Amino acid sequence: MAYVQVPKDLTEIKTKIVFNLTKRQLICFSIAIAVGVPVYFLARQLNDSLAAIIMVIVMLPFFLLAMYRKDGRPLEKILKDIITQKYLRPGIRVYRTANLYRLLEEEEEYDNGNKGSRQKSPKNNKSKR
Repeated sequence: MAYVQVPKDLTEIKTKIVFNLTKRQLICFSIAIAVGVPVYFLARQLNDSLAAIIMVIVMLPFFLLAMYRKDGRPLEKILKDIITQKYLRPGIRVYRTANLYRLLEEEEEYDNGNKGSRQKSPKNNKSKR
């Protein structure tokens, strides 16, 4: 008797539409073909092999968008998170507080410094006596 393995997590199973591809993959591959084929025919004037390389380079991002998944997340969500983290949000946020004790100490040192200078001057010594 034949047995079939049934995965425990059924959320990972994607419905296949045509050619064993998901709807997302069909859309991305269609866009890649719609962009890549005209680029090939325009670049064929240079050289056939160079035109094929250019076509592959132009189509590669669409293939990556269709196929790449990491931890169940598609590539555009990963790229959005990277761009948000690197460029849109500030880097290291340092926790800084206003140290009131330091301000009081500086004020006290300033006052003590001024009193000491007043006592040394002859005018202040006469007025205090």
